[in-house]
Amino acid sequence: MKEAKYWKLRSDGRIACVLCPHVCKLNEGGAGLCGARRREHDKLQSMNYGRITSLGMDPIEKKPLYHFHPGSSILSIGTFGCSFKCPFCQNAEISQGQPFTREATPREIVQAAISQNSVGIAYTYNEPMIWMEFVQDTAILARAEGLKNVVVSNGYVNPQPLADLLPNLDAANIDIKSIDESFYRKLCRARLHPVLDTCVKMKKAGVHVELTNLIIPGENDSTECFEKLRDWIHENLGAETPLHLSAYHPMYKFTAPPTPYETMERALDIIRNKLPYAYLGNVWTSQGANTTCLSCGKEIVSRDGYRIDISGLHEGNCAHCKAPAPFVI
Repeated sequence: MKEAKYWKLRSDGRIACVLCPHVCKLNEGGAGLCGARRREHDKLQSMNYGRITSLGMDPIEKKPLYHFHPGSSILSIGTFGCSFKCPFCQNAEISQGQPFTREATPREIVQAAISQNSVGIAYTYNEPMIWMEFVQDTAILARAEGLKNVVVSNGYVNPQPLADLLPNLDAANIDIKSIDESFYRKLCRARLHPVLDTCVKMKKAGVHVELTNLIIPGENDSTECFEKLRDWIHENLGAETPLHLSAYHPMYKFTAPPTPYETMERALDIIRNKLPYAYLGNVWTSQGANTTCLSCGKEIVSRDGYRIDISGLHEGNCAHCKAPAPFVI
């Protein structure tokens, strides 16, 4: 436990946590919606500072990041808690529960990444933004050692904490769960626009941004949803932004049927009308897995599960026609 940043004492005696847009207002002993920040002794404490639930080396494509150091491995770490309450959460044991944790310091995490020849550190598994103090401290040390910092996030964070993190952040996968405000309010207990604002600010700061959209039958799988999401990304982040369309399977408290493959194909066709680097995830298919050069039509990167062939990529260009390719190498 460590005193948190990003809080203020209100005139009514409550403490307001200003880390994320929820701005939870706490009396003594009260915890925020995320379950990881609590008022104790008239201060806001980060209950998950240095508390690790998950740690391991992953292919960077698993984050998923397809255009950032393809074929590399990255040390991935997570803690507990989340600023959302999604009933379809795929990591509910650590995001919504009270899992077993072990302690680690930022220096120990950085040394572990170096010892395993990791390209960097991914803050993932649960929501890393509610772990902000630990992420910031670790990211500063990692950057000094030449390691890359990656967050896999719902993007729900206030402007000042985000601004403090951005100078040491290299890449992010942000989960835009839907382009519909009502989806966020009904299923996530959150709002859409702070997420979109985070994506734009990251892009403007030079962070490599990829996006994920989990497609849930009956909730965000309409043609209108796909078109609105595609158009927003195209207009605000650019046509070269990678988007990962992920198939839903029943998890946690949600019992809707799995996403039909036909829906995934339809979504891919709609999205690729303006965003050529759209991919399918969480399905057993080769369609929507590989990256093709827009100039010559040949494959730049092929993917079979987590077996990656980058022989079509040379120094950031297509190895076949030498045209620039939108990859960070």
